[in-house]
Amino acid sequence: MPSDSVNARIYPAGILTTLSRMEVERLHDASRGDLAALLRRCALAVLNSGNQGDDAEALLQRYHDFEIEVQQVNRGIRLELSNAPGSAFVDGRMIEGIRELLSSVIRDLVYYDTEISNNPHWGLDSSADITNAVFEILRNAAVFKPQTEPNVVVCWGGHSIQREEYDYTKEVGYQIGLRELNICTGCGPGAMKGPMKGATIAHAKQRFRGGRYVGISEPGIIAAESPNPIVNELVIMPDIEKRLEAFVRFGHGIVIFPGGAGTAEEILYLLGILLNPANDELPFPVIMTGPATAATYFEQIDAFIRLTLGEVAATKYRIIIDDPAEVARQMHTGLLQVKDKRRDLKDAYYFNWLLQIDEEFQIPFEPTHEAMAGLKIHRGLPVHDLAANLRRAFSGIVAGNVKPDTLHTIRERGEFEISGEPEIMSAMDGLLSCFVADHRMKLPGTHYQPCYRIVA
Repeated sequence: MPSDSVNARIYPAGILTTLSRMEVERLHDASRGDLAALLRRCALAVLNSGNQGDDAEALLQRYHDFEIEVQQVNRGIRLELSNAPGSAFVDGRMIEGIRELLSSVIRDLVYYDTEISNNPHWGLDSSADITNAVFEILRNAAVFKPQTEPNVVVCWGGHSIQREEYDYTKEVGYQIGLRELNICTGCGPGAMKGPMKGATIAHAKQRFRGGRYVGISEPGIIAAESPNPIVNELVIMPDIEKRLEAFVRFGHGIVIFPGGAGTAEEILYLLGILLNPANDELPFPVIMTGPATAATYFEQIDAFIRLTLGEVAATKYRIIIDDPAEVARQMHTGLLQVKDKRRDLKDAYYFNWLLQIDEEFQIPFEPTHEAMAGLKIHRGLPVHDLAANLRRAFSGIVAGNVKPDTLHTIRERGEFEISGEPEIMSAMDGLLSCFVADHRMKLPGTHYQPCYRIVA
């Protein structure tokens, strides 16, 4: 047991403070059943908020005797924590922000388990059902603000970035915040934290009350990318595909900073959707940006996109180098276009219902050795199918980098093999090699062992 471990009894926050007896019973029962291990892993990640590290296995090993139990009491529920990370407490009392994040974990995991995945009225086998599930999870998390105009900027980028790049993300967030826009990220460190940090200062200067710093994660990745301390609204989606759909339906525009395989996955997912002819008339501002030192990075990303998805894909985004104010200005202008179009089409401001997302971007992909080897990656495919398969390939690499179950499988069976059209495989290998060389796969100072092998 680590010397800083703490035992505590905590009453939850948010929606969990007002529960019916039936809801309390469901929460109590779920925490002891098949959901218990998942709840424990995600709760430990949240309690580790703010600490440096991206090794989920190391965290679980360090706090191997951590336990969380949902207890039923007269006022609702109480959380019994044993051997929890001491960094989550001050003088024996849990930090309030962490208490809120912990409550969000319980809320989302149990809601999906009891109300959606095990509900016979939910099929989750059609595109409409999956989109409705994403909507229900977000609504239950109370992230929708129906009375506000489009103002949520999603920021994507790597958890392991250089200091200069991190400082740049803060400056972009600052410029976005000065325009009274809110930030949504994957909730972790690096490019997910920087924009939020910058926006907090700008919101304070503008006396902009109620600034929103929304983090959207999923159970398999949260331990490697624990929520940063600025997140004040956390949502745990059940899998990576629903997490990605939540970003594009909840957010109104996207800023992309330098990153690794996870960022490449997000870019390919987004472009695969925007290339659907059904979405041609829907404005969705996308800006890739970084400091001057990141110019080469975006040249590589741009070249890979043009090679694989064609020149038309490059019309779906802008690249702005070393100009945070221009990024914010262009995004602000883009959100005004989003507002006008949503109003004309009578679509909701808070959820992009009209965006067409095909099932190949929604059905969860399990990155087994067989599934990774079986991916078809060649330019003879329809462009959206190629984008979907490239997204799956990068998703498998992310899983092999950080998800404990996938890491265990790779140790037993060796690296994933990814094959396809030689020119694409060569470009993909070059891109991934640059990610490794630039320490974009793991935090600097930690050894990266590839989980994949490119086969032309």
